[in-house]
Amino acid sequence: MNQKYIFGIAAALMVAVFATATLVHDSEKKAHRAQVAEQNTPALVRDHSPTLGEAEARVHIVEFLDPACETCRDFFPYVKQLMAAAPGRIRVTVRYAPFHDGSEQVVKLLAAAKLQGKFWETLEALFTAQPNWASHHDPQPELVWNFINGVGLDIARLKTDMADPAIDAAVKQDLADARTLNVTQTPEFFVNGRPMPSFGYEQLKQLVEEELEASY
Repeated sequence: MNQKYIFGIAAALMVAVFATATLVHDSEKKAHRAQVAEQNTPALVRDHSPTLGEAEARVHIVEFLDPACETCRDFFPYVKQLMAAAPGRIRVTVRYAPFHDGSEQVVKLLAAAKLQGKFWETLEALFTAQPNWASHHDPQPELVWNFINGVGLDIARLKTDMADPAIDAAVKQDLADARTLNVTQTPEFFVNGRPMPSFGYEQLKQLVEEELEASY
């Protein structure tokens, strides 16, 4: 057996060992994330969390998001499409995860808008205008006021509510829950308590479809 042939076999074996180790690592990582979510169910939803959809819906998507996150913006219409495709059977809850520097004030604005029953309208307005106030992951929270005028918010009340210690506590609670659930980036989704096996539109869709099939 010549050296070139031996080298080829050795290289193929190394690739196989590496691929197997990667698969095992990914599998263990998925299992660990699922176990953490299962053991910390109360950390998924809090009383202050904004929710959209029928309360009786049996499929519940929990999304940790940051309004300054471009990928969160990309997923927003997609989540609405999933809900529209299964009327009354899916509800969505948002958790605050202001991981970008400067976005915590924007999250507090959203929490204050919720007190006026305008959370979802405000979130949509912020996502629509995101390129103008958070281009390339660089939030400039002082600019967001230019893009929420059409929502119908009482701005004076909004600013007062943003300073309420209860809102600060809600944001801190969400960040603590994110740490508990090993949420390190946004958006992060849980469907009926199950984390996505890996990140992507198709993975979220498949998880939702599995829970719809199991629940109805």
